[in-house]
Amino acid sequence: MATKEKKNFVLLQEGKDSNIVFSNAQPRGAALKAANRGHTDIKLRERGTKRVHVFEGKRVQVSAPTKRPKWLPETVWKAVVKKKGVEHV
Repeated sequence: MATKEKKNFVLLQEGKDSNIVFSNAQPRGAALKAANRGHTDIKLRERGTKRVHVFEGKRVQVSAPTKRPKWLPETVWKAVVKKKGVEHV
């Protein structure tokens, strides 16, 4: 099985690079990680390119699966993102 190469995405805050970096093969996966940490207006600059991926994110509380482990609570947080587009810098 070939694994996809992971890319690094820098979170932009107030239009500037922050020190927060998410690694994933796809920008959506990095955006889900950012949304899970509570970010709502997500702009991720892909390192090595001139692309900025723009997402809208949120966290919603959903019920856990029926066959959940005993240590998992009945409700869990789930990240939801929607892609708004790609900007070029």
